[in-house]
Amino acid sequence: MTGPGLPSSAVPPETWARAHDELVEDLRALIRIPTVNPPGDEIRAARHVHDLLVDLGLRPELVEPFPGRGSVACRLRGDGSGGAPLLLLSHLDVVPAPAEGWTHDPFAADVADGYVWGRGAVDMKGMVALELGVIRRLVAEARAAGRDPAADPIPGLRRDVLFASTADEETGGHAGAGWLVEHRPDWLRADAALNEAGGVSMTVAGRTFYPIGVAEKGYAVYRLTVRGAWGHASMPRPENAAVRAAAVIARLAEPGRPRLTPVMERFLAAAADELPAPTAALVRRIADPDPATSQAALEQLCAEPYRRAARALLRDSISVGVVAAGVKYNVIPGIATVEIDCRVLPGTSEEQMRAEIERRVGPDLAPHVEVELLGFGEPVEAPLDHPLYAVMAGTLRDHDPDAIPLPAMAPFATDAKHTVRLGVPTYGFSPLRNDPRETWLERFHGVDERVGLDALRFGLPVLYDVVRRYCG
Repeated sequence: MTGPGLPSSAVPPETWARAHDELVEDLRALIRIPTVNPPGDEIRAARHVHDLLVDLGLRPELVEPFPGRGSVACRLRGDGSGGAPLLLLSHLDVVPAPAEGWTHDPFAADVADGYVWGRGAVDMKGMVALELGVIRRLVAEARAAGRDPAADPIPGLRRDVLFASTADEETGGHAGAGWLVEHRPDWLRADAALNEAGGVSMTVAGRTFYPIGVAEKGYAVYRLTVRGAWGHASMPRPENAAVRAAAVIARLAEPGRPRLTPVMERFLAAAADELPAPTAALVRRIADPDPATSQAALEQLCAEPYRRAARALLRDSISVGVVAAGVKYNVIPGIATVEIDCRVLPGTSEEQMRAEIERRVGPDLAPHVEVELLGFGEPVEAPLDHPLYAVMAGTLRDHDPDAIPLPAMAPFATDAKHTVRLGVPTYGFSPLRNDPRETWLERFHGVDERVGLDALRFGLPVLYDVVRRYCG
């Protein structure tokens, strides 16, 4: 719902209803293009978005720096008096979606029970569709004023609006946003950027919080090669590489001690200030350096999806992803490999993460384990005092009087890892008002990924108002 004083309030309700229908169809069309990474094949979705923008009368650009890896961008012009552009950033690739366990075909884009179902509905083709919905609206307003949206300033905009939807985010972004930073920085260089994973409602103790992403953890991916001795399986031996690997995995799986970063300290303090006293006390105990105290508070406070997220945001984490050993059932393996995904808090370096892995492996197993870095991305943090943050928070409150915006950190990585190289503050803001019962965090990379029709209906005018206010 829009209200007086909001740019969206000047748009007739029936126009917003049509815009919502178009948004849903845009999202369904994107879900039906399976851009599973690897291998990606984002060029198909990039061409679809390119053609849609051309049909709107714009002049988008399409690049395919590597076979099948496509990204697309366009620019809407302001009058130039308001400063550098605002970037609307998104990615086109999705993670694999084995059909087992899904209620709906992950690439059918079914609409049922008030949701659009399918891989990418949350991560992050829903945001691509929201951004396209804003562009559609701005183009329509330019045309209503007799202007060419491809060349003339959009009425009321003082800044340019950049749109970029990229390849390869799910495997580091090097063939997408990373390549653009090196070869087409004009697509991304902006005063600030809006990206995925923020501005989505969560309900705690009857309060409606909207965490806005101002930071994200970094990542470090390692391959551990565990060596043993080959032998006949009829004569078991302790040098079995698979057995050694199992011991290594057990040690890595232990959660580390909590460490409170400034962004999480602000988040927990701001949340506690808004909650009734008993619940506020639990929130404050989440930050306790004793893991048992922190976990007990989480157990009393929230459901398991939120507990998992909170635990991840309070420590450097290690997840085992790939384990490989053996050539035949009756051969004791002499080598095993374990690939792990570490997510590091602001303030943790790659060297510190490696040292923690080596500490956990222990001196007894260390001579048999080689640690190889496969990839590293720095943690990212955007300033809380940037004017865009105030616009996002204020707009959420204007659309939802019960909204409590909070600065938050994402436990995962996004293409902000690349925009930061251009000095572009990048915020997680894909606004949605979810049903309080919706297990939103479970949808990322999980089965039955879906996004609510009402959540999208709420999010489109919110995103439009943020763009209009910041660029106007």
